[in-house]
Amino acid sequence: MLHFTPITPADMPLLRPYYEKCAYRLCEYSAGVKYMWRHVLHSEYTVVAGCLIIRNTIHGSVQFDFPVPGPEGDVEAALSAIEDHCRELGQRPIFAFVPETEGCRMAMRYPKVSLTNEWSWRDYIYMVEDLSRFEGRRYSGQRNHINKFRKHHQGAEFIPLTADDRELIEQFWRDYEAEFGKTGEGAQRELQLAKELFTYLDMGIFRAGGILWEGKLLSIALAEKCGVTLVCHIEKALYSHAGVYPTMVQLFARYYGGDCVWINREDDGQDKGLRTSKMQYLPIERAGKLRFAVGNELDAIDEIPTLTTARLTLRGFTDEDKAAYNALCLDDERNRYWGYDYRKDLQGELTEDYFLHVARADFDRRLAVNFAICLDGKWIGEAVLYNGDWRGGMELGCRIAPEYAGSGYGTEAFAAVAEWGLYQLGLAKIVAKCYRQNEASYRMLSSTMRKTGEDQQFFYFEKLI
Repeated sequence: MLHFTPITPADMPLLRPYYEKCAYRLCEYSAGVKYMWRHVLHSEYTVVAGCLIIRNTIHGSVQFDFPVPGPEGDVEAALSAIEDHCRELGQRPIFAFVPETEGCRMAMRYPKVSLTNEWSWRDYIYMVEDLSRFEGRRYSGQRNHINKFRKHHQGAEFIPLTADDRELIEQFWRDYEAEFGKTGEGAQRELQLAKELFTYLDMGIFRAGGILWEGKLLSIALAEKCGVTLVCHIEKALYSHAGVYPTMVQLFARYYGGDCVWINREDDGQDKGLRTSKMQYLPIERAGKLRFAVGNELDAIDEIPTLTTARLTLRGFTDEDKAAYNALCLDDERNRYWGYDYRKDLQGELTEDYFLHVARADFDRRLAVNFAICLDGKWIGEAVLYNGDWRGGMELGCRIAPEYAGSGYGTEAFAAVAEWGLYQLGLAKIVAKCYRQNEASYRMLSSTMRKTGEDQQFFYFEKLI
């Protein structure tokens, strides 16, 4: 299982080696956004297979960023680690903020997935060359505003800002708040977060600057270089100085954009004013953020079907199966090779309904399907299809009550569920394993599946057809 660490200011420099080379172009793939919007994203991180893995909890929903590889990073291995982590926790993998460039890879990897592409949360992408020059008729409005600003603010200049400019920056915030007209909770919170991010200029992560006139800052901006994209986290200016915003956009792009191709001015937060402003600068693209909610083949069925063999009937559990099911689940000797000890995962009190409830809850979440194996109408065991790999594969296990063992019922039930899983449910493969010491299971699996490997504890099998 993966172990995640909440992102604090001290962690931002640890994220930079991954983000500084990141080619995804989205604002979420930056240290500044992860910290500045922590009250929304609740981001945590870990590093696996040379990749940065971010886990966000958004409105109570756990969602992962697409892995960000380092120099030796293996994205496929990182995705597999996320899948294994979710499987151990009984969660479905959800990937949010997936860049469009990785959408095909995700669609090919996951056969059952729900895709969301929210237009309103797309980032505004501009070419550095466009914003630094404002050339052509399409930018005549911006040039006019800049000319008016320069006419009334002779001597104004762009300066880079560092931690040594703390007094200048603090005075700007006082001037800004004096004419800041938004009183909503969201706007006020965003302002406080922007002010806080400027206190971390000494980390060497951010590029900051402002327009200085007559000893005072009229505007400030802060950005972070991620790959060849300059992600602008903060752009603030005194509204009373007409033309200062386009002047700031142009001078900031000129000063800091020389080693970049793109400028990302982030999304508009569904704010009408921001959307109008960002569109006026003529973005070359609205970069999409795809959300993949991964599912499995069980999502397609409404209820557990009934299967029949020469001697057996396999169906969903009923209340009448409870006593016999409890007896099997509590039989330590019989379950020595089952590979699961309920004591380790016991939640709450062990009631007479506990095992039946767990089986039904797993099916309700479409994480597993437990078939009751019946002989002449009597419950004699279970076959469980579970542990899906989110890529068309599931694991199959079978156990028979001790008084019915040795008659081939397990093999018969196993084969029936495998057949149903492959040809009715639509799985790509079914896997199974048995302890090395379990000779009976080894013989059964060898007769119905192909052996794929072994380790010190298990033999592994697979069935594709």
